[in-house]
Amino acid sequence: MTLDRLLARLPDPARPFLTFYDDATGERVELSGVTTANWVAKTSNFLVDDLDAGPGTRIRLGLPSHWLRFVWLLSCWSVGAAVVDVDADIGVSGPELMADEPHRLAASLRPLGSRFAEPPTGFLDLGAEVPPHGDVFVALDPPSPETPALDLEGRRATQGELSAATQPSGERLLIEPGPLARDIDLVVAAGLGGGSLVLVAGASTDVIARLAEQERARIT
Repeated sequence: MTLDRLLARLPDPARPFLTFYDDATGERVELSGVTTANWVAKTSNFLVDDLDAGPGTRIRLGLPSHWLRFVWLLSCWSVGAAVVDVDADIGVSGPELMADEPHRLAASLRPLGSRFAEPPTGFLDLGAEVPPHGDVFVALDPPSPETPALDLEGRRATQGELSAATQPSGERLLIEPGPLARDIDLVVAAGLGGGSLVLVAGASTDVIARLAEQERARIT
């Protein structure tokens, strides 16, 4: 199986797939399968139309645990790009603007994927670049099971290998911020099994317990 089909496997695309809480700011973002697919399509069209990305492109994701990290993982695989930590063609940064790849992109991480208050020097502002792109993505060169999906921390896998090695999950899981490698496994598992994820940042144990009950999610 190819990872560009993960969202198409969701049994009810209208149900929440990604939910994000930032307790420090009060932000809450909930993306259904449909809304996630919309963001993935826009991001994928941006990658292809503006950066000529496709199978063989290597993208380093410097985003922290955030709903945009999951959107970008799915978008990379949608266009056939590999998520890497070395020899990248494209570097994606958060507001700290840490990237030195040939193509440097940055996300402000402001609510609703908004643009930076001031354009980031030397970077493309994803909040300005991605939204104008189309809501539907059709790959002219779609990925195959043999398309590289991962070259991260010494772990390499094709799209077919990553999907075959991941245990599907139909659970709604509540998670705290964690490493990229963990989030890769979680989003693939949720897509394969029809599960969903609730990411909670900056919250106390009591708040996490309350949100888990409110969201009917199991704390990992």
